[in-house]
Amino acid sequence: MALMTTTVRTKLRRLIASAGNRSNGSISISICRQLSSATEAAEAVGSRGVVGLGVFGLKDYEDYRRSLYGDITHKALLVDAAGTLLVPSQPMAQIYREIGEKYGVAYSEAEILNRYRRAYEQPWGGSRLRYVNDGRPFWQFIVSSSTGCSDSQYFEELYNYYTTEKAWHLCDPEAEKVFKAIRKAGVKLAVVSNFDTRLRPVLRALNCDHWFDAVAVSAEVEAEKPNPTIFLKACDLLGVKPEDAVHVGDDRRNDVWGARDAGCDAWLWGSDVHSFKEVAQRIGVKV
Repeated sequence: MALMTTTVRTKLRRLIASAGNRSNGSISISICRQLSSATEAAEAVGSRGVVGLGVFGLKDYEDYRRSLYGDITHKALLVDAAGTLLVPSQPMAQIYREIGEKYGVAYSEAEILNRYRRAYEQPWGGSRLRYVNDGRPFWQFIVSSSTGCSDSQYFEELYNYYTTEKAWHLCDPEAEKVFKAIRKAGVKLAVVSNFDTRLRPVLRALNCDHWFDAVAVSAEVEAEKPNPTIFLKACDLLGVKPEDAVHVGDDRRNDVWGARDAGCDAWLWGSDVHSFKEVAQRIGVKV
């Protein structure tokens, strides 16, 4: 989806037309030309996506947004959870093996990882969604497929482990300071994640749940990224329009394409941006 929505494009063209018709007005011909150039640049950028901006570059797009919205380019920041805000503290296969040893799991970590990937990529037949409520049926399938162990006690111990602060840590150690600055600047914050209902306890365990104005969890919204519904729900919870929000996540399909389909801006974590401080700077917030 193009970065510049039809609504935004129309708005800018009306500004240009209005300026051109005011021969004695406050907007000069030179500014009209600059706005026109900004429109052309933004349209070209939109056709290329955020990654690989071509001859116009990132700065042109940011200047374009500032020409419309001022120094703060977005009213809301949407953040992916796993892989962006937080990551597992230990490799998944290692934890599956270590906890599973006392239940008879004999697979190596490499074999567990391969079996996990195959199971995760299979169509989930239990529901149109993988994560329904607490996601137990889906995760029981994943665990037994990955390890060959269907022991209910093993599953419960493993499942509960991933609700604790031992299982996760924040990707960016400066996240709290940056998010405080972002909220102080008037930008709203939300987590948008494909996750089961354990996400809220995980955020509380990491003492970061209070950083956010809203949390949109796929198991609660009943829509998983890249479905635009979950992004629209997050915007609705924040009280902003999709074109006023930018989403940051580590998955090009789920996060970038999904957010753009919803009408939001989107940046790929680890490629377009590498820290939340960089995210804040691109929005126009000083940290």
